[in-house]
Amino acid sequence: MTEKKHRHHEHAAPPPAAPPAAPGETAPAAAAVPMEPAAEALRRVEADLADAKDKHLRLAAEFDNFKKRVARERTESWGRAQADLLARLVDALDDLARFAHVDPAQTDAKTIHDGVDMVERKIWKQLEALGVTRLDQIGVPFDPHVHEAVTMQPAAQASQDHTVAAVLQPGYKLGDTLIRPARVIVLTWQGESSPLVADG
Repeated sequence: MTEKKHRHHEHAAPPPAAPPAAPGETAPAAAAVPMEPAAEALRRVEADLADAKDKHLRLAAEFDNFKKRVARERTESWGRAQADLLARLVDALDDLARFAHVDPAQTDAKTIHDGVDMVERKIWKQLEALGVTRLDQIGVPFDPHVHEAVTMQPAAQASQDHTVAAVLQPGYKLGDTLIRPARVIVLTWQGESSPLVADG
């Protein structure tokens, strides 16, 4: 080998290899990620769990208090509504008591009749102010949402089919809420064979 080739061979030689690991040792990783100690990780998870449990208990307590407050407010509101209704009716009840205890021997029938009529008008004035309506109209179409059919009668003409012929007991509504349906007699058209139609 010439001297030039010998110098080239020396420069191209690979770097020396790392010394082998001692027996029982492992080679270190190139980019090892530091691991959290197991005890520290367990303490952190337990702390997070305790915090979540505490939040859950506080939320449950707040919701329970909310339900109790709503129930209390509903009861108080209902009590105020009843008191308001009574306050509206006490004057009429006083008048009714006066006319209920008059001496029939010293009071004529017209006076008693006029007094009862006055009391009724007073009561209805207050009930209408609250949104109460009476269902006692005849000749209107039968409506199963506000009427209860007690019986049926033949109609004299087709235009009367399924209309209210008579009200046996009036119904009542408070706003859009039905308090009691009206008990009615309903007309039904049976065609030319209706017994109300005179024979030729």
